[in-house]
Amino acid sequence: MKVVNKLFVFFLFALSAPLLFSQQKNSEKLIRQQEQLEKDIQQTKALLEKTSNNKLATLNNLKLLESQVKSREVLLLNYDQQIRSAELKMEQKSSQITELEAKIVKLKEQYKQLLIYVYKNKVYDNKLMFIFSAHSYYEAFKRNEYLRKIAEIQQKQRELIYQHQDKLAQEIKELTEEKVKKQQLLGQKKQEKIEIEKDKFKVQELAQQLTKEESTLAAKVKSDERKRVELQRKISEAIKKEIAEEERRRREEEAKKAAATKTTPTASGDKTTTTTTGSGSTATKTSPVFTSSKDLELNKGFESNKGRLPMPVASGAVTGSFGRQAHPFLKDVFTNNNGIDISTSKNAQVRAVFEGEVTSIFSMPGVGKIVIIKHGNYRTVYCNLQETFVSTGSKVSTKQAIGSLLPVESENVSILHFEIHQIVGTEVVKQNPGLWIAR
Repeated sequence: MKVVNKLFVFFLFALSAPLLFSQQKNSEKLIRQQEQLEKDIQQTKALLEKTSNNKLATLNNLKLLESQVKSREVLLLNYDQQIRSAELKMEQKSSQITELEAKIVKLKEQYKQLLIYVYKNKVYDNKLMFIFSAHSYYEAFKRNEYLRKIAEIQQKQRELIYQHQDKLAQEIKELTEEKVKKQQLLGQKKQEKIEIEKDKFKVQELAQQLTKEESTLAAKVKSDERKRVELQRKISEAIKKEIAEEERRRREEEAKKAAATKTTPTASGDKTTTTTTGSGSTATKTSPVFTSSKDLELNKGFESNKGRLPMPVASGAVTGSFGRQAHPFLKDVFTNNNGIDISTSKNAQVRAVFEGEVTSIFSMPGVGKIVIIKHGNYRTVYCNLQETFVSTGSKVSTKQAIGSLLPVESENVSILHFEIHQIVGTEVVKQNPGLWIAR
């Protein structure tokens, strides 16, 4: 029976351990997410404070406020998940406390019965007399063993009671901590709801002010769209020029190798054999072409870090998402964003999101300087720079500063436009940076 009980306890622990471990990991993940969201909200608040002196309502202010509302709503969901997690832990702890209390009662009753048995049978009245009154040495030995076993059982029973009492105290302590945590989260959730309503009111107020300037904003949207199309054309041209240059270098290398191995003397010395390079003379149009093992390594490294790349600025808020987006309040007006826009502090430094080589730097009216960095068959593009700290051909490391941003006119902030492109054969494919950057 004892063996069966031990096996039951073992299997119970084996079944519950993965669940407890999973809950612990989920709890830690939620806390990390909460910390990141709170950090994002603080950064956005700091940017809004910098623009608060500007009496004119701006579209960027509206986007910052909307970004903050989104972060607060996600934080609210995070609080809900943490509260539910705390409630589940409290239920488990309450159940474990009830079980431990029942076990302690049972153990004490067993210990009580053992003491009664020892008392009734006068086991310890005269241990020596009990042993020496045996009829043989073997019987005396067995009587001594009997006394020792009873003493062991008593000791183990006491230890089990103490262990369960300690465990009970620990469970009660943890239950109390979870209750306190839940109350704190409920308080934070209540405060966050208030802040969301405040921000939503500010968004409506700002939108109403901007509506008065609808014609000006519509003209600006058209102007920005023209700039965006021109920027995309120039970026595409720069990348395709890089591809053509790499292809030219590759062909030259292959031609040199082919010339070196074209004619090889035979053993008799009077015949020649012709050999060709294994890669062929033309590049495939569907597969990536790497001019060096370093390119291949960078390509793999960049791909393996999808969703984990650092922000291209030390702090900031994403105020422009990738793809086709409806205008915040201009009816039937849409914008097409080939990357993401990140609002940050005025003249903030821009940093490379991954190691690579600077392949292009050029300027464009209204967009400032543009830097393109090569990571194998991927390119990261950084726009709206005021000055650059690198030049074409420079090798850069992850998070290395590559330049500083232009300030936004009449505002105390800067906006980085950031893009990611993948080269597939001779085609340049736009990527959503939001899926690559760690948040």
